[in-house]
Amino acid sequence: MDKQHNINRRDFLKIVGISTLGATASLYGCSPKKDSEKEGNTTVPVGKMTYRNFPPYEDKVSLLGYGCMRWPTLPAPDGTGNVIDQEEVNRLVDYAIEHGVNYFDTAPVYVQGWSETSTGIALKRHPREKFFVATKMSNFSNSDYDFGVKMYHNSLKKLQVDYIDYYLLHMLGAPGKKGLEGRFLDNGLLDFLLKEREAGRIRHLGWSFHGIKEEFDKALALHDKYHWDFIQIQLNYSDWKHASGNNINADYLYSEIAKKDIPVVVMEPLLGGRLSNIPEHIFTRLKERNPEGSVASWAFRFAGSPEKVLTVLSGMTYMEHLQDNIRTYSPLVPLTQEEKDFLEETAQLMLRYPTVPCNDCKYCMPCPYGIDIPGILVHYNKCVNEGYMPKSRQDENYAKARRAFLVGYDRSVPKLRQASHCIGCGQCNPHCPQSIDIPKELHRIDRYVEQLKQETL
Repeated sequence: MDKQHNINRRDFLKIVGISTLGATASLYGCSPKKDSEKEGNTTVPVGKMTYRNFPPYEDKVSLLGYGCMRWPTLPAPDGTGNVIDQEEVNRLVDYAIEHGVNYFDTAPVYVQGWSETSTGIALKRHPREKFFVATKMSNFSNSDYDFGVKMYHNSLKKLQVDYIDYYLLHMLGAPGKKGLEGRFLDNGLLDFLLKEREAGRIRHLGWSFHGIKEEFDKALALHDKYHWDFIQIQLNYSDWKHASGNNINADYLYSEIAKKDIPVVVMEPLLGGRLSNIPEHIFTRLKERNPEGSVASWAFRFAGSPEKVLTVLSGMTYMEHLQDNIRTYSPLVPLTQEEKDFLEETAQLMLRYPTVPCNDCKYCMPCPYGIDIPGILVHYNKCVNEGYMPKSRQDENYAKARRAFLVGYDRSVPKLRQASHCIGCGQCNPHCPQSIDIPKELHRIDRYVEQLKQETL
């Protein structure tokens, strides 16, 4: 058995440089807590999970899927970074399966290359028929046939499985060499994956999408030739009609896929937490409408309501995230049309707050110069939403906002990892699913920070 296949906790302690996850907790609207079956007086249901099944497939998939992109971490003993907290990953996976979650989505590039191994260790402790595992061919940097085939076989080894339930061509959407043709068609990799599906080592073959409309239409049109078993898209009540950057409105993506009768896997139902960390008056608006439910539950109900959705992925770093989402889907109460209209109005209100469209996916990491890119952007967005972005020294709350921004920045991002150290190399840009010009945003934020420090606004 290969060394990586049998990795232990000591090996995990060698992993350094994984960005801290405190920002993710704050985005979700909570901080780490001890596990309990209750949060306040609200129990966590057992045996009530909503499942979806789309014949002729036999799989009954939990509507809540576990996204393994944001596994919890802890400080490395040598102080040089963070490591995956495997014991906590095991605990979260055990709890999820106990409460009906059976779909686990990972990729070779998640958690800087360690997610598949960690996920495999946790799942191996359960009977194989208890879970469906999804992973991807993340061949962004190298479209060579041998590289892709090796990545595929490595995924099987790291996950410690003989077959993969749901396998994806990862992040289609770019044209030419970096898109479907260059990464999968011209090099023969799709032919290889189709043979693996025929052999049963891939049970369902599909793709995930971030990119331009022409590439989406092109890939979807190939359904008649290749028979895509499922497609994964970014879907939430903000992106439904108001997608930012180069993203495409989710109502178009979903409707086109539904016309082909293809099951949909939903990613980014919370926009990396941005639909949970919202301005106070919008938070109040959602809570007043449903005092018993969390703000996040609105987003998850929206994502789970379309009838062709197979599962909704959530990167649940902490137990309370998992418990809250289990409540929402145990069982799902679909949105009424009135509630959908209410969320559309909410999305329009949120457009007034100019946050950077970062979903904290960490695809841009690691930065070769040690910059904590997602940490910087998450802090900036948090301050925008909480009103700690003074425009001038004449602002009424200038002193309070200035202090909150600067103190919070130093606390959430170590000085050596702040935006001032960005040299503009641009290595991060090709990896961003949201097409953010990352150096441009970092330099803009750094100029703002210097203005706050020098009080020259």
